[in-house]
Amino acid sequence: MATAREIKRRIQSIRNLGQVTRALQAVAASNVRKAQAAALATRAYSNAAWEVIARLGAASDEALHPLLTRRAPVENVLIVLVSGDRGLCGAYNQNIVRVAQNFVKRRDLPIRYITVGRRGRDMIWRAGAEIVAEFHGLPAVPSLVDVSAIARAAIDEFLEGRADEVYLARTDFINLLRQNPVIQRLLPLHTAELGGLEETQAMAEYIVDVRPTQVAEYIYEPDAATVLNEILPRFTELQVYQAMLEAHASEYAARMVAMRNATDNAAVLVDDLTLDYNKARQSIITSELLDIVGGAVVPA
Repeated sequence: MATAREIKRRIQSIRNLGQVTRALQAVAASNVRKAQAAALATRAYSNAAWEVIARLGAASDEALHPLLTRRAPVENVLIVLVSGDRGLCGAYNQNIVRVAQNFVKRRDLPIRYITVGRRGRDMIWRAGAEIVAEFHGLPAVPSLVDVSAIARAAIDEFLEGRADEVYLARTDFINLLRQNPVIQRLLPLHTAELGGLEETQAMAEYIVDVRPTQVAEYIYEPDAATVLNEILPRFTELQVYQAMLEAHASEYAARMVAMRNATDNAAVLVDDLTLDYNKARQSIITSELLDIVGGAVVPA
């Protein structure tokens, strides 16, 4: 059994650790409010833009813009993997990497990655996958300028023929206690046709796609090529931007919850160790009293 001094040192160590986790919880709570507000503010616009993209892809001629071009057979796939730069956020990073790797196994095609965040990059690198580009150090609430380089890298890989399909592996922010890892098709700008993958029980909940209920007929002014050249790259950047906002809000929410749980666990552990410390002190006092009483007895 540990001595009273050792238990006391451990209590102090856990109290110090609890102060650190409480501070991290406060920082995450401050960041999650800003990230959540940013994600929710642009979500409706992003979803509407994605529906327009889906309708354009279904109604427009693929020859009008290269981002609409579907390639068959699909030989190479690029995944933009969005994770965090740091840990201490529960299973947030592990969940999105696991979903991306399961998706890769089911596609059974050569896969390359653009990683956003150090944690995802490190796990993908250790798995031996090819990383085309990596980005990290984005602010808590990134701007469109911060994200444009990521979107540009993905678009260039597709336009130059090094990737026949591009997917976003990101985390949807539902609320402070729930964040869902999802896979979203980014390019080409058509509804996904994954050969029955949506019906696969193990992955169906992670596949995100927009299928228009009706194909709208658009009137282009001045002409279809000019309009599509202007809006399709912007809408593609917008989807990447929204993915970053959702991922950042999810990361800070996961970190806040993880640090709160760690703080609570530290308090419980301190209470348990305090009880053990009091027991150890009582045992020492009892032993010393017995020694005093035994020494005071005079033999007859």
